[in-house]
Amino acid sequence: MVAASMSVDAVLLALKIAFLFLLYVFIWRIVRAAAREMRAPQDSFVLAPLAERHEKRAPRPGMLVVVSSPDLEEGQRVELAHEAVTIGRGPLNDLQLDQDDFASGKHALIDPRRDGVWVEDLGSTNGTFINGVRLSSSRRLAPGDVLRIGETDFRYER
Repeated sequence: MVAASMSVDAVLLALKIAFLFLLYVFIWRIVRAAAREMRAPQDSFVLAPLAERHEKRAPRPGMLVVVSSPDLEEGQRVELAHEAVTIGRGPLNDLQLDQDDFASGKHALIDPRRDGVWVEDLGSTNGTFINGVRLSSSRRLAPGDVLRIGETDFRYER
């Protein structure tokens, strides 16, 4: 009976030691995870997230100045915002060229991005030209570039 009591006590002691060991491992893992979380960069609840703070500082996209057009007044300025602008003859375009017979219904897309203002031809019949060269893919505008859409010429300015 004494031997049975000793073996039960030994088993209980072993279980207590195992329980304490697992408890310490569990607490150690929690502390390690918390320390890792504290080192990770976090967005502030008071300040705007980093991405929004940098977007607000993005440079102004610039403007398109009408050089010649059958539809728009020469010298007219089209301010570019940070949203894309579609140009064409159709009524759903942001900039309509109703009287320009050489412009397609949806001719070109002006897309201000963080790295500059890009122009893309939207499958127009007569093409989109920058400085007399027909676009075959998207291209970034540089100040002074002349953009031709149909019979309308725009000069890009910052």
